[in-house]
Amino acid sequence: MKLFQKNKGFTLVEIMIVVAIIGILIAIAVPGFIRARSQSRMRACQENLVKIDGSKEQYALENNSGPGATVGWSNLIQTGGTGYMKNTPVEPSGGAYTINNVGTDPTCSTTYPGHSIAEVGTVVTSLEGS
Repeated sequence: MKLFQKNKGFTLVEIMIVVAIIGILIAIAVPGFIRARSQSRMRACQENLVKIDGSKEQYALENNSGPGATVGWSNLIQTGGTGYMKNTPVEPSGGAYTINNVGTDPTCSTTYPGHSIAEVGTVVTSLEGS
């Protein structure tokens, strides 16, 4: 006769400890992922603004347009890939780009920090929105 029967499985305390450890790991990792995603969106927006500005300035030089001249997407992007840009850039946070006139920096409609051409190369520490 068996006096002690060995039960297989985990106790409630062991399961609670594992769940608590997983919760702590998630609490540590998630803010880092959110910050990385926000920073990559900011950098992509800045790169797009720089490309738009370069394309606009190149168009102005080749067409003898002075400061204040109006440039539109149709001037920069032409069918068949013959324009200064292949296609209209997409703002990664859901905003839109405004080209503005020659001599004026292009802008982004997103209000998150770092989404401007003036902040290219800067490190933004407080990122809101994702």
